[in-house]
Amino acid sequence: MRVLRRTLGTLLVLGGAALSCAAGQGVDAKPGEARLAARAAAAPAPYERLLPAPASVRVAGAGYRFGAGTVIRTSGSTEEVRRVGELLAEQLRGPSGLPLPVVDGEGGDGVRLRLDGSARGLGAEGYRLETRSDGITLTARTPAGLFHAGQTLRQLLPVSGAGTVPGGTVTDAPRFAYRGAMVDIARHHFTVEQVKRYVDQLAQYKVNTLHVHLTDDQGWRLESASWPRLARYGGGSEVGGGPGGHWTKDEYRDLVAYAGERYVDVVPEIDMPGHVNAALASYAELNCDGKAPERYTGTKVGFSSLCVGKARTYEFIDDVLGEVAELTPGRYLHIGGDEAHATPAADYAAFMDRAQAVVGKYGKTVVAWHQLAAARPAPGAVLQYWGHGGTPEKEKERLAEVAKAGHPLILSPADRLYLDMKYDATTKPGLKWAGYVPVRRSYDWDPGTFLPGVPQSAVLGVEAALWTETIGTRADWELMAFPRMLGLAELGWSPAASRDWPAYSRRLAAQAPRLDAQGVTYYRAPDVPWS
Repeated sequence: MRVLRRTLGTLLVLGGAALSCAAGQGVDAKPGEARLAARAAAAPAPYERLLPAPASVRVAGAGYRFGAGTVIRTSGSTEEVRRVGELLAEQLRGPSGLPLPVVDGEGGDGVRLRLDGSARGLGAEGYRLETRSDGITLTARTPAGLFHAGQTLRQLLPVSGAGTVPGGTVTDAPRFAYRGAMVDIARHHFTVEQVKRYVDQLAQYKVNTLHVHLTDDQGWRLESASWPRLARYGGGSEVGGGPGGHWTKDEYRDLVAYAGERYVDVVPEIDMPGHVNAALASYAELNCDGKAPERYTGTKVGFSSLCVGKARTYEFIDDVLGEVAELTPGRYLHIGGDEAHATPAADYAAFMDRAQAVVGKYGKTVVAWHQLAAARPAPGAVLQYWGHGGTPEKEKERLAEVAKAGHPLILSPADRLYLDMKYDATTKPGLKWAGYVPVRRSYDWDPGTFLPGVPQSAVLGVEAALWTETIGTRADWELMAFPRMLGLAELGWSPAASRDWPAYSRRLAAQAPRLDAQGVTYYRAPDVPWS
């Protein structure tokens, strides 16, 4: 029996050294055979390729043969756990073609899903995965933990979906509660089906939040019953002059439900008081001069503002935020607040006071970009940092003060986690105002110590943002998101001690067959040892 209890980073560093020694022994092999042997030797063992890296792995005992006779058992469980089992079966049937019936009852081998409210050290999303010759047991305190355990099991199996899962135990829980991805459907319109595809891609790596940027100067993408021209007219444009589009309320509800089944919370963003040209073009009464501007299809920022002095403005935000809150079961509602250059500072602070009060009125917690720190964040408000190397130190110092005062922070530094930044000079889509962001730079930093003066306890989590000024197709979306989104997943989930670029790059390379099988158009970064 072989027993190992190490972080995966250590395992992979040691594995790399062993590989170097083995490669030096193949002197009699033909060149082609040597290359094949080297690739086979380079493939990490199943527990060593898990991404994000789990908190603890213990390899021991005989494995379980996952095949035609495997049954998924949700013994004595709730209806929600039954749904987790059904979804896991669906995910595993796809590549394997196995029947994988989902049944109730304790008896027999197979994959067993168990809720245990007394399980220690697992928290709200953690799990324990134990593999023996008679089956695999997934244990968690909540259905969300069972779902995450199922995603780990998917990675322990071959891409084909059938094979032997090695004996051992994974005990795991996330480092940060908030592990997010933002997608901007305002600059270019995307369908709900495309966003659902992204949800599936995110959830398999334990990302638990989808932030949807629904409105901006170029388009208003969500139907409003009280202000119907917002979507009908304001949604009819996008960057470059395309047709735009919008989601109906039913389509949005469908996305929220779909994400919820995968334990991904949707955070809607209605940006204000700037980034509002689509709204101003739709309703002249929202403008101080009563004149509606033309719809906008460019990419400049900071030129638009709601009329802070008009009572009608606050009727507008009450109606719109109320509708969005009613559609969204999650706790957060994002009100933007960035790049409001056309709104005087005093007006900005006064407006944000009233907008935050509206969010609270509808039972939600405010999220806003970190510019809110220059105003008066409401009690409990969450601030999202998107700064970069050029952000003024005074701005960072003010943010640290706000964090120490009890406001949680989401970290989305543009020079690390803005997925619309080019990888390098050869990247066709994307921008570079925050600099190039290669895969290693996106991964190789510590959110817990990133902002001076901000204690780790104030960091709610991390979020990677995909702005779409230059992104209008699914292929470009996936090229810019992957593989950098996998680094975000690990930064948000894994212990700080496991952050190790050489080890991570090998685990990232091991995900390539899975991404290929799912048809993901990802960037084959030159600093990753792809097979």
